[in-house]
Order: sequence, then structure tokens, then C-alpha cells
Amino acid sequence: MNIPAAISTTSVLLYALLSTIYKSAQVLHSLPTRGACLPTNVVGPDRLPDVDVIVPCFNEDPVTLRDCLTSIAKQEYAGVLNIYVVDDGSSNRDALAMVYRDYEDDARFNFILLPRNVGKRKAQIAAIRSSYGEFILNVDSDTTLAQDVVKHLVRKMGDPSIGAAMGQLTASNRKQSWLTRLIDMEYWLACNEERAAQGRFGAVMCCCGPCAIYRRSALHLLLDKYETQFFRGKQSDFGEDRHLTILMLTAGYRTEYVASAIAATVVPDKLLPYLRQQLRWARSTYRDTLLALRLLPRLNGFLTLDTLAQNVGSLLLAVSVLGGVIQLVTTATVPWQACLTIASMTLVRSSVAAIRARQLRFLGFSAHTLINLIFLLPVKAYALCTLGNSDWLSRGQPINSPHWKPVDPSPEAPATYAAGETHSTSHSDTAGKKCQPPTCMTSGNEFYTE
Repeated sequence: MNIPAAISTTSVLLYALLSTIYKSAQVLHSLPTRGACLPTNVVGPDRLPDVDVIVPCFNEDPVTLRDCLTSIAKQEYAGVLNIYVVDDGSSNRDALAMVYRDYEDDARFNFILLPRNVGKRKAQIAAIRSSYGEFILNVDSDTTLAQDVVKHLVRKMGDPSIGAAMGQLTASNRKQSWLTRLIDMEYWLACNEERAAQGRFGAVMCCCGPCAIYRRSALHLLLDKYETQFFRGKQSDFGEDRHLTILMLTAGYRTEYVASAIAATVVPDKLLPYLRQQLRWARSTYRDTLLALRLLPRLNGFLTLDTLAQNVGSLLLAVSVLGGVIQLVTTATVPWQACLTIASMTLVRSSVAAIRARQLRFLGFSAHTLINLIFLLPVKAYALCTLGNSDWLSRGQPINSPHWKPVDPSPEAPATYAAGETHSTSHSDTAGKKCQPPTCMTSGNEFYTE
């Protein structure tokens, strides 16, 4: 056996061993427990806490945004629910204004208009600092919620030791392409295996942005650190959900997963946008893994295995693939041992997923292995080599939708709109006309940070 073949075989066998141990433990810990009960201090129906729902919006398709806001407006929650939509300097603000007007008679809705794009993190903070609810639910503008999401998340947050919780994510456009079908299965596995297992120990490592709830008292303690995250001397403006989750854990709060709170989000339907998304996520993961390492000594041993497997496992697999390619090029022989090992593991994983999800379509998740080997491993390697790059690779690009035309937003200062208030002020979102309800409630620079 030549050196490349030996490297490829050894690496893939180590990867198989590590992955088998990790996935077995993950499946075991993600299984639902019988007789699990809610904490005794859950807030009763006569004392339901106020919830503020924050929806950052940037160049969103008006149809998609309307679906999102409608799903929030229809929440079956008996407590006070206030919705803050933050327009982050959208270039299609005139089209989005028509969506805002759909909710002019709903006193729960408030609209914050930022004069220019400042990023999702600062858009969230603009709403956090102008709201007051005991809990803050972050929802992406391309996400629709099941009608009982708020109810389930608030029920989980009845335990004061919990600082954050996330719901189960699905792909709302699952049937659009072969890629969206794979991503939907990827989301199911990420939620119902990875997050569910982490949640068993109160340490979900990333409460995903499309649907995550936070305790305001905990969030206020961390808000300055969240707003001013730096990496290698540069301010970071992406990976906000993972970073905020790590900050919660660092502060001693639990983070949980709620499978019954289901949110459907739009996922990339083409390969290039998907790879761009994965590049951003990989950079965020590597950055915050460094911060999370400090937490591991006081967390359950499974979380150490989880972190080790997800990072070292990818490295071993990449080395095996690289060794196999070198073997193929230099000796014209196929690395059959590595190929058979990876194929066997893929078949077992897909079969277990199909059994757990009770859906035969998960057998098709085997195709994701090819995407991982051919595309995702190089993307992760590139992300590791460019951790200091904060480029979103997609921000500022117009969305591909026939429902809007771009305009140039030009207000000097942001404004907050709320139904039922009256104050005559002109804004570019109404194309130069005086704003109608929802009308201008406040105006000033307190929501905009350069």
C-alpha cells in the first residue's frame, strides 16, 4: 500500500470510528423520554408573560413577508403579543410598505424603518431596545410559524434557568427542487438529532435565527457583548444566532430545543446560494467553537464529544478524500476501502433516519454525501482559511422576485410605526406621501448605529 492509500484508509477508518461513537450517542440522547414533566414554576394561563416578536427584514419578497407576518398575527397565544418589523434599509421599501399597511388596524404591529442597511444584528437590537416584553422571539422574514409556536416556546421558558430556546425548522419550499428536498431532510436531522441531543443537557449550541426565543432579563445582560463582537480586531456582523447562544451558555443559562414549535423557512433552491450560505455558517461555527471550548469542562461529556466529532470528523474525512484523490492521480488505482467505508456509513445513516422519521424519503439523503464530499468539504476548508472575512457574499444582492421593484430609501433617520398613533411625517417608504396608519410614532437616530 502506497503512502496516499495508507493516509486515505487510516483517516477514513478513524473517521468511521469517531462518527459511529458520536452518532450512536446522539441518537440515544435525542430519543424522547417518557414521563418527562414540565417544571413546577411554569407560568399559569392567568399570568401569561408578554412576548415581543422581532422580524428583521432586508429586501424581502413582499409575498414572503406577508406570509410571515400573517402566521405571527394568527398565533394562538392568550398573552400580550407585540410584533416589531425592522426594515433594514430595504431597496424595495415602496413594495414592502404595501405589506405594512395590511396591518395598520392591528395595534400589535410596529414598524421600524432604518435609513440604510446595517445588518441583521443591529436591526434586531433596534427592536430589542424599543420593546418591553418578558420574552423576545426572533423570526426571520422568510419564515412562517405554526399557530401554536409562541405557546409552546413560552411554556418551555417557564423554567427561569432557561435563557433561550429554538423551535423545529422545516423547508417551506421543500418541493421546489432536489436541493430543497435534501436541505429539508438536513434540517430534520439537525433539529431532531443534533439539537435534541444537545437539549437533553440544556446546551443547544446554536438556537437558529428563523425561530428562537430569548429571556429579556438574560438578553439585556449580554446585549453589549452581542452588539460588539470582534474577531481578529474586526467587528463581526454575521453568525448572530450562534454567537448569542454561546453567550447565553457562558452566562450560565440553559438553551433548549422545542420539537413541537414548528417553523417553516425558505431555503436555497440552487447550489451556488446554498454554498454561499454554508460558507457563512462555517465561518461562524469555527469562530464560536473557539469561544465554546471554554464551556466544555462544565458541560456534559457528550457536548465535548459533539464538538470533537463535528470538527475533527470533518478534518479526518477531508484528509481521507485528499489522500484518495492523490492515490487515484498518482497510481491510477481507486481507493476502494475509503469508498466502501463511506458508502456503508451513508447507507446506515440514511436508513436510521428513515426509520426515526418514519419516512422512506430519507433514504434519498444518501445523495447529500456526494454534495458534502465534492462541495462542502472544500467550502469548510476555505472558511477555515478566511475566518477574518466578514463578507456575507449575498447581502445587498436583489432578490429574484417579480413582486417588487427597487427604490432608493432616503430618510434621514429611522422611524417606528405603530397602529393607532398619529403624527404627520413624510417617509420614502410611501413614495413621498404623508404616512397613513400605521403612522409615525417616533423618529430619531436612536435606532441607527453607524
